[in-house]
Amino acid sequence: MLSKDAIRRGYNRGNYVVGAHTPPAFVARLTGPSTTPGLQRDPIVVSADVVALLRAAADEVMTDAADVVAWTRDWWAGSMVTETAGKPATPNGVIVKVSTVKQVQAVMRIANNASIPLTVSAGRSNVTGAALPVRGGIVLDLCELNKLVSFDADSQIVEVEAGMFGDVFEEMIQRDYKMTMGHWPSSFAISTVGGWVACRGAGQLSTRYGKIEDMVFGLDVVLADGSLITIGDYSRAALGPDLLQLFIGSEGTLGIVVRARLKLHRLPDYGRAIAYGFKTFAIGLEACRQIMQRGANPAALRLYDNLESGVQFGLPDSNVLLIADEGAQEMVDAVMTISQKACEELGEKLDDAVILERWLDTRYLTGKSAEGFKPSPGFVADTLEMSGRWSDLPAIYDEVVAAINAVPGTLAGSAHQSHAYVDGACLYFSLRGEVAVEKRGEWYRAAWDAANAVLIKYRAALSHHHGIGLLRAPYMAESLGTAFPALQTVKHAFDPKNILNPGKLGLSDNVSSSS
Repeated sequence: MLSKDAIRRGYNRGNYVVGAHTPPAFVARLTGPSTTPGLQRDPIVVSADVVALLRAAADEVMTDAADVVAWTRDWWAGSMVTETAGKPATPNGVIVKVSTVKQVQAVMRIANNASIPLTVSAGRSNVTGAALPVRGGIVLDLCELNKLVSFDADSQIVEVEAGMFGDVFEEMIQRDYKMTMGHWPSSFAISTVGGWVACRGAGQLSTRYGKIEDMVFGLDVVLADGSLITIGDYSRAALGPDLLQLFIGSEGTLGIVVRARLKLHRLPDYGRAIAYGFKTFAIGLEACRQIMQRGANPAALRLYDNLESGVQFGLPDSNVLLIADEGAQEMVDAVMTISQKACEELGEKLDDAVILERWLDTRYLTGKSAEGFKPSPGFVADTLEMSGRWSDLPAIYDEVVAAINAVPGTLAGSAHQSHAYVDGACLYFSLRGEVAVEKRGEWYRAAWDAANAVLIKYRAALSHHHGIGLLRAPYMAESLGTAFPALQTVKHAFDPKNILNPGKLGLSDNVSSSS
């Protein structure tokens, strides 16, 4: 039996500062920032007059190139490739730090009046380049907008400002209210509440608690003209289209999320885990489908292909499925009974305790190469998470892995199932290549092109929880098809000058001086 905290073990920051963003690991290897941009196009310069206005409106404004490089650096592999080649991703712009909603509104009005692009930034844990200021301008840092505003105990709803980091937030609600959000992304300690909402994130226990879009009760959002709107705040409603969901996942392109009302859960007091192995990944997927469609929803339902089963669990001849749940004992035991019956029909029992312990210790290393492998300077690694129908997932798995492996320079492609639903699931692919240093960018894009061609073929979602950013932007129009013009229309309606995070979601980066 699990302790109530077992599934959550390992969410710590090591030696990093609690409540602050952390720089990517590659930063220490850089010799000094260049001012030649790797990912910016025709950056718009912020004039001295506008900088003066910003200084009067905000807590701090930083204009030195070295500061801009440091405060826009993220965890995207594309950023790392260009920066380690001597060209930081986005060295042009000004960093503006704020700590109140009124300051956010004031800075937004300044940007709107001067037609200057504004990109919202906080933890910068994103792996798609979603917060990179590709046209320069203002980078609005919300990390000090980080207060817990209120808690409605009867409704289990908490109101929190968007800049609060995940570890601080969860620790506070557990300590003060004996509640949990149930949201545990691998970036938990270096990401913020606003970032979760902006990128439509998911945590490792989402099959029990849902994705972030299931957890948001209401939002306060600053629009492109500086006005503040409140949306949502209903358990359910029939008030026309759901405006709340319009902003969740919008990646700062439609407005700036400044406060969120979130649904909480009582802390669990019971947990269990079981593990099974399957001859093929497809058989394991069938077991997961049966579990979900028979009515169970365990907190974690994680199926690993044989490559990842070998690396993580030392079982290269198996496809390992870990099922873990937490909550009221009656509910957890029922979920486990359903899950066990489905797995017994298709696979073989594994040592529950051993598999759980290995998962807790190695889950953040998923997709790594074999033990003893020492990467060269030309090594590139990334992850691709998507979602599709159960009927398509076995073929998608086979074809995406084959497509990645067919790209010259690929070391290996692999996958695991990380989030499951009644109608489908998320497959989380890992792609690793080793090429000449100067060929890294070429290999990286070729691998992504190959994989996404398969997803578009099956009309699968390009992303399940990382979002679009710059990485997936080239595929958005083809993926959405006839719906893409509707997205463009929504963007123009909310942001007619296109100053809010231009160039993301596959949308244009052209900034207009008039509406």
